[in-house]
Amino acid sequence: MIRLLICDDHRVLTDALALIVGSDPDIQLVADPVQDPDDAIEICRTNPPDVVLMDLVLNARLDGIEATRIIKDQHPDTNVVIMTGQQDERSLVAAVEAGACGFLNKTTALEEVIDTVKQAADGEVLIDPGMLSRVLATLAREREARRDVERILAHLTDREREILQHLASGKRNEAIGSDLFISPQTVQTHVRNILRKLQVHSKLEAVALAVKLGEISA
Repeated sequence: MIRLLICDDHRVLTDALALIVGSDPDIQLVADPVQDPDDAIEICRTNPPDVVLMDLVLNARLDGIEATRIIKDQHPDTNVVIMTGQQDERSLVAAVEAGACGFLNKTTALEEVIDTVKQAADGEVLIDPGMLSRVLATLAREREARRDVERILAHLTDREREILQHLASGKRNEAIGSDLFISPQTVQTHVRNILRKLQVHSKLEAVALAVKLGEISA
């Protein structure tokens, strides 16, 4: 018996899905379909399903991607299928990175839902070749962009990294200079060099980039 949970805020769709899956003797709903990802997370905590059909965009505190990430962190054996009408690569990549095992297009015939749920329960990857190609291409571009930035970060001096860490603490040039026993003007010179090397336009952008890549701690 495959244990299933549906999370989507379109009542007509969820009613149809529940009716379809309810007709299959191999699938059991662990709860009525929910509209809020927080409810889905709580159900997964108390009564873990084998498969979750998760909407990508919900009118709630969390979106489907963040909810997927939380569910997979807490219950690695639960397989999450993202239901979406969107096809943009960034959303697809984010869902994959969150731990989704595949996608179900909302325009897909309801009859295919049963097969999707069963494949997900078996641990299959559910993504059509065209979509997979776009996701892999996006991941490759992002990986190369990350490598480019890492190469840039490698050019920072120890003092510049130190100043970046102070900037991440919200300190102004005067306070940084006092901590490092250098003048505010010297700090400003280092900051200008950091912005130039990182190819960014502000202190905030420099700090955000360095934190994102693990160069400094937030």
